[in-house]
Amino acid sequence: MKKVGIIMGSDSDLPVVEKAISVLENLQIPYEVHVYSAHRTPEQARDFALNAAARGFGVLIAAAGMAAHLAGAIAAVTVLPVIGIPIESGSLRGMDALLSTVQMPGGIPVATVAINGAANAAYLAAEILGVEDPALRSRLSAVRQSAAEKVFEKNRKVEEKYNQD
Repeated sequence: MKKVGIIMGSDSDLPVVEKAISVLENLQIPYEVHVYSAHRTPEQARDFALNAAARGFGVLIAAAGMAAHLAGAIAAVTVLPVIGIPIESGSLRGMDALLSTVQMPGGIPVATVAINGAANAAYLAAEILGVEDPALRSRLSAVRQSAAEKVFEKNRKVEEKYNQD
């Protein structure tokens, strides 16, 4: 199975990124986590992205706040799918990161999840890898079924309490 590469611009992003790590672990997807800044360590970020496919990665997740150029810098040098996680920070509370991540020029796409949406970034990475992996698709289906069962149980309790039939 291909690995997921997770890059964050700062270790202060780790509390958000840990939600993605948890999802990947639950789905038994191998991953690596690194701190590379598009601004402070651009050569290392570029090198990681340039060599990611050769190192067995299938999808890259890039998390950054504020100017949030990391996902775009990564996507500029690889044709692997890149998923951006805008991190809530600064006076704009993540809106700047969201717009910097989602507003990419034509031909350099970055799939972008919600502000602090690390779990969905991992689920999207899993779905991308699952295109070629039936066992992973099965694990994803089980996660969805479990979530549906929780909703059904909540519905049953609400109906039992409030419906007068």
